[in-house]
Amino acid sequence: MDTGPLLLSVVVATAFAFAFTNGFHDTANAMATSIATGALPARAAVTLSALLNFLGAFLSLKVASTIAQGIVDAGAITMTVIFAGLVGGLLWNLVTWYLGAPTSSSHALIGGVVGAALIAAGTRAVKVGGLVADVLLPALVAPLAAVLVAGTGTLLVYRIVAGVSAGIRERGLRIGQVGAASLVSLAHGTNDAQNAMGIVTLALIVNGTLGRGASPPVWVIVSSAAAIALGTYAGGWRIIRTMGKGLTDIERPQGFTAEGAAAALVLAATQSGFPLSTTHVSCGSIVGAGMGRGRGRVRWKVVAKIAAMWLVTLPAAALVGAAAWLGARLVGGAQGTAVVFVGVLIIALGIYVAADLRPVNASNVNAVWTGGTPAAPYAGTEPGPTPGTPETSGPGGGPGSPPAAGRPAP
Repeated sequence: MDTGPLLLSVVVATAFAFAFTNGFHDTANAMATSIATGALPARAAVTLSALLNFLGAFLSLKVASTIAQGIVDAGAITMTVIFAGLVGGLLWNLVTWYLGAPTSSSHALIGGVVGAALIAAGTRAVKVGGLVADVLLPALVAPLAAVLVAGTGTLLVYRIVAGVSAGIRERGLRIGQVGAASLVSLAHGTNDAQNAMGIVTLALIVNGTLGRGASPPVWVIVSSAAAIALGTYAGGWRIIRTMGKGLTDIERPQGFTAEGAAAALVLAATQSGFPLSTTHVSCGSIVGAGMGRGRGRVRWKVVAKIAAMWLVTLPAAALVGAAAWLGARLVGGAQGTAVVFVGVLIIALGIYVAADLRPVNASNVNAVWTGGTPAAPYAGTEPGPTPGTPETSGPGGGPGSPPAAGRPAP
């Protein structure tokens, strides 16, 4: 057997580490547009988002139940499978964060668990119906619905404020955008903090600590909320840059409608029990807001590359989860899990060092978009791109990134 207090502790710690990466990976979902339009200072934005993510974790447990019981059969998997699934989600989060690619942390986690369960126990461990109904179908519908809602909202908002004086318009929209962004943060905490809750609950069920069908204990809820809030406060500036500057050039009315559409859709989905990707919804809302001012305002090559990353998230995380299970099984026992855990730490450190060579932070996150990681801190004096002629380079630190011009200041 691979159960026991030590292994359970490692799994729980890995789950909360995943929640931390979930936080900084998804900060952009709520605050990218507010930072891009100047509605909030960068540090104030991530602080507010962290607080609301923490509070949101206590509003609902429906998604936790879906992840714990709706995707895989708890009776057919082991603690090592759960650990390997977490490794799949965590490493995919780190890789896509480094690339500045806004992908779904929920889907990365689910993919990791499914991949580990498949290689360990075969197809009987995966609830295909739940995977299709609760994951794949919402993943298809959510961004399309967000594009439609945000695009329509953008058209209406620009018409409504057309005759309003500039001062009143800007103040009102700023307040509205901050309020809508706050709702997205609250919704994100309600939705994504439950990823770790569901996995830890599943581990406790497998270990025999909880009975089947049990709800997450209070300590699991509080710890998950704290982990995702701390991750959110860390910033996730690389993805904030891609969403705030890379998809389209966002004006304040667009920021307001994008955030409002995202909040409404994510909160509705959470109440339905879908482990919906706030990233898919938020990206779709930003694209819709850009389309509301004309299709030429959207950088479609960036959108295409992000969509491609979405398509490979589930299978890529599944492959990593399967590889982690094989590695742990090859060594055997708790020692195998420990070896894989050390390997994950080494890989994570390597990714962090690579990212630190071209850092993105509060000082340069709003630099003019030229393809990804800026070559120098933003001084606030660079001209913006000409409307209607958006850049078309890729997200993150990919081929479209500008050449380095020396190491930026932290």
